[in-house]
Amino acid sequence: MSTRLDMWTYRDEIVAPGVAPRNVVGYGVEATDGSIGKVDDATYEVGSSRIVVDTGPWIFGKKVMLPAGVIQSVDHEEEKIMVDRSKDEIKNAPEIDQATLDDEASRMRLGSYYDESGR
Repeated sequence: MSTRLDMWTYRDEIVAPGVAPRNVVGYGVEATDGSIGKVDDATYEVGSSRIVVDTGPWIFGKKVMLPAGVIQSVDHEEEKIMVDRSKDEIKNAPEIDQATLDDEASRMRLGSYYDESGR
């Protein structure tokens, strides 16, 4: 990813421009080193797309927001999403709660974190 805007945009091979995205709520999410939970919510707004992952017991039932740009691939048959970050990178990301989910400053901070962690 080269820019923060890219961080919030699905790669063309994940969601092709002009093609309606498939529902991924309930899909498992795999980091580079193991499972992190299931998709609780997914958005597809241009420049602010994301998934929200319910981590279950992995980090005490917290939900984490992942910018669309960290999604490496989606396997619709297996209902799995692979992200190109480690469990530690995800666990150490800035916290986003329900109240700050759509806060621009929080989103920019999170995007910057994932943009830097991917370099």
